[in-house]
Amino acid sequence: VGINATRLFSVLYHRTLNIGRVMSPTLALIVQREAEIDTFKPVPFYTVTLELPGFTVSGERMADKADAQKLKTACQGATATVKKVERKDKSEKPPALYDLTTLQRDANRLLGYTAQQTLDYLQNLYEKKLCTYPRTDSRYLTSDMAESLPVLVNLVANAMPFRKGIAISCDAAQVINDKKVTDHHAVIPTRNLQGADLSGLPVGEKAVLELVALRLLCAVAQPYTFAETAVVVECAGAEFTAKGRTVKNHGWRALDAAYRAGLKNTEPDKETEDKALPELMEGQSLPLSGAAVKEGKTTPPKHFTEDTLLSAMETAGKEDMPDDAERKGLGTPATRAGILEKLVSTGFLERKKSKKTVQLMPSHDAVSLITVLPEQLQSPLLTAEWEYRLGEIERGELTPEDFMDGISTMLKELVGTYQVIKGTEYLFTPPREVVGKCPRCGSDVVELQKGFFCQNEGCKFAIWKNNKWWAAKKKQPTKAVVTALLKDGRARITGCYSEKTGKTYDATVVLEDDGQYANFKLEFDQQKGGKR
Repeated sequence: VGINATRLFSVLYHRTLNIGRVMSPTLALIVQREAEIDTFKPVPFYTVTLELPGFTVSGERMADKADAQKLKTACQGATATVKKVERKDKSEKPPALYDLTTLQRDANRLLGYTAQQTLDYLQNLYEKKLCTYPRTDSRYLTSDMAESLPVLVNLVANAMPFRKGIAISCDAAQVINDKKVTDHHAVIPTRNLQGADLSGLPVGEKAVLELVALRLLCAVAQPYTFAETAVVVECAGAEFTAKGRTVKNHGWRALDAAYRAGLKNTEPDKETEDKALPELMEGQSLPLSGAAVKEGKTTPPKHFTEDTLLSAMETAGKEDMPDDAERKGLGTPATRAGILEKLVSTGFLERKKSKKTVQLMPSHDAVSLITVLPEQLQSPLLTAEWEYRLGEIERGELTPEDFMDGISTMLKELVGTYQVIKGTEYLFTPPREVVGKCPRCGSDVVELQKGFFCQNEGCKFAIWKNNKWWAAKKKQPTKAVVTALLKDGRARITGCYSEKTGKTYDATVVLEDDGQYANFKLEFDQQKGGKR
């Protein structure tokens, strides 16, 4: 599908357009998100907040500012009554171990690494026998690893600087599930950490290793437990709410917080920051110390980062896939990083730094491509359908030949019936026009904004448009002149300015390339009287 569609669309639209059954739907996700952001119109809303002894409560969002002001005024002269107090003990289980995709997402969010960088660092750690196999989509370990796990956990804890002063526990049952391990188990550090000189590791590898180690320690740690209090207060006929929490056991979050504290640029975890509420009783009256109207605006969807895009790829089209499909989403953990890199290298995606995050933005050509691509090639459903068919082959309900025939038929139909959409010939940036062959290496020379350049990266041949020699004659090398210079080594030019006389003259320019610089000289016609 990739090779045939790439050829078809490249030929039809006169430039290389890389298409793939994973690449194109991934690009479509990004283009669609940008369209949602572009068309988003923020809507203002208003919230009334009341200051009560020791805590603040907020009302519902209101669309009309005048109504909010009215409510605020009404509250200022009234008392607040506690209508409802709910206390619940809650527990937050530790996160599961890393598969490749979740590790790439966290490394992007916390360390700013691209998916490809994370895979490369992890591959190096695997080759150094410090981490287990990287290209996995499982987040669990097998039961035969249960016995040796406490030893590994202790050893990893001792090697990590961030766990100083934090007690380590190991509940192996939390991370063991044979049914959820396919070819490879989750990514964890190995026992070779003991005695290894971690300070000698390159920065990227060390950071990824610490992240993998942190996740192992968190995954087997105790749950984070807290008591949550939700309060409903009534004032002037309207309801206001507030939540607070009291931590009972920091559990795995203690390790997580200690690790984050050592990172630059990371914000503390908002979820654990709720303050405790004072002791309150239902029916209790509370004095108001102030009321205010706060204005907010609805926010547009966020631009994709590698973290959020990897997550979107993992879940794309999931609801349309059969329950027994072995792989869901777009691509596999092993291929997703490569797909993103290819989209960047082919000019469809750009990485743009904004504050602390790097956003993935589609180029003009990416938007154009998604505009002209048939729905079938930009939808994750194609992959979903294939996964379903492969399941049928596995169960003997379909022959491989029939499966391949279906794909051939689809492609023949695409190639045979796809028509260039009218008016789209201007959508893509025009391909660079070749003006001749390079006198040094024989590669193509093309025109760019600032001059004419050889396309061979190792060759530095260039004819610049703002060249001093040409500027003195008040001329600029044109496409026609450069084409002649590259073909014949000489070109006729008219209307050259003479600095001596202030007049203009005609002459022939000769290209003399010395292998380092493109030089020029003038030759004049033989005039009557034999003077040159």
